[in-house]
This record gives sequence, structure tokens and C-alpha cells, in this order.
Amino acid sequence: MANHTETSQQVEFERKQHKEEMKQQVISFIFMIIFTLIAFGMVILDIGSVFLGPTLILLAIVQVLFQFYYFMHMKNKGHNMVALMIYGGISVGVLTIITFVALIWW
Repeated sequence: MANHTETSQQVEFERKQHKEEMKQQVISFIFMIIFTLIAFGMVILDIGSVFLGPTLILLAIVQVLFQFYYFMHMKNKGHNMVALMIYGGISVGVLTIITFVALIWW
């Protein structure tokens, strides 16, 4: 009887955990849609180029972080090696961009 109670408690705990995770994913998705609409709105309204570029890049970075942490489950335990590989790839990409920008501008 005790085993059945533990199993039902475990199932209930997992159900609550999945519900909370789905809630976080829906909220994250809504934020990403809002950020996309803001970006399109800024481009359509022809906001000044000095303000537009950095803001669009910031919105894109925030969306990438949402993607990593919520949709790719990087916030969960056990994804350390995957996270290391992704962050390593991002680091190489950023360094490559900085290198080419430096070579072209100087």
C-alpha cells in the first residue's frame, strides 16, 4: 500500500512540474512574440538608425537566451556538456565576427 501512495505522489509531483514548465514556456513564447512585434514596429516606424541597430541586437540576444533556457531546456540539470558546447560555439562565432570587423575597419 505504501508503494502505491509513493507512486501516486510521484505522479502528482511530476504532473505539477510539467504544468509549471509548460506555463514558463508559454510565457516565454509570448515575450518572444512581443519582442518580435516591437522590432517590426521599430523598423516600420523608421526609428533613428543610431537607436535602431543596438535595440534590435539587444532584442535578438534576449530572444536567443529565451530559446536556450526555456525551449532547449538549458535551465535543467544534466545539460552541462551541451551548454558547454553551445557556449563554446557562440564564443568562437563572436570572436570570428570581432576579428573580421577589426580586419575590415582597421
